[in-house]
Amino acid sequence: MKEPRKVIGIDVSKSTLDCALGNSKERFHVNNDEAGMVTLLERVRALAPDLIVMEATGGFETAAATALLSAGLPVAVVNPRQVRDFAKATGRLAKTDRIDAEIIAAFGLAVEIRVSPLPDADSRALAALLTRRTQLIAMRTQECNRLALAPATVRKPLKAHIAWLEAAIAALDVDLTAKLRSAPAWKAKEDLLRSLTGIGPVNSRTMLVALPELGRLNRRQIAALVGVAPFNRDSGTLKGRRTIWGGRAQVRKLLYMAATSASQHNPIIKAFYEQLTARGKPHKVAIVACMRKMLTILNTMVKTNTHWNPNFKVA
Repeated sequence: MKEPRKVIGIDVSKSTLDCALGNSKERFHVNNDEAGMVTLLERVRALAPDLIVMEATGGFETAAATALLSAGLPVAVVNPRQVRDFAKATGRLAKTDRIDAEIIAAFGLAVEIRVSPLPDADSRALAALLTRRTQLIAMRTQECNRLALAPATVRKPLKAHIAWLEAAIAALDVDLTAKLRSAPAWKAKEDLLRSLTGIGPVNSRTMLVALPELGRLNRRQIAALVGVAPFNRDSGTLKGRRTIWGGRAQVRKLLYMAATSASQHNPIIKAFYEQLTARGKPHKVAIVACMRKMLTILNTMVKTNTHWNPNFKVA
């Protein structure tokens, strides 16, 4: 007779990891820190599980998942909504950390889950693809600029190179999507980000790779990190204009384009933009304010694992 699968469910919080072995009374609790990781590995190795399941929690799961995967253990990082739906369907409505771990383990036993790849390796692969895409787009822009001024003798090879670059960019987009969709945690976050009108596939992929702090900082910290927080330029009695500078230029550039789109198509951002321009704010100043508002919304969405809706409350 085939032995039942051993599945460990881990409920993750900022400071603790509550673990439960499905179909048994085995339970244990460790701190979510370096010392806790050592204990976690010892306890989990002794149990020799077929699968370890934890939820995507905005980054708090990263250290534990990486430690377990690096030790060659099978880890799946799943969408929290799936676990909640499973709990409701099975009538498990009580909520404590211990019970949450038991529900996650039961979910792993009941549902066939694909094991996630190593997060660091996955991130490096995505970062490399995204960097290459940026390089190809820059080359395409340069070639298009050359084409506008080129004599007839070189226009044909320029057009051929531009066509090749466009095909290469399209192929990279396919690779990026495949990489993202292969990992449940990445897929959950990408779907979450794209629920905000104005955020497209390139915006979401860039934020996943280039802004891992999203959801872990407060609104002022994330705005300063990206470079959309206004800084004073005052000296004595001189009051200079507030400016933005520094930060993650790649994220900021794409966020500018997203805010421009959202100022036309997202009802909340559009109303905010029109309110600012009606008060006499220049277009660029209003768009930067929209960028900051969108970033704050996205930060709260990831922090609370909540999809965008018109009544969304910003934390």
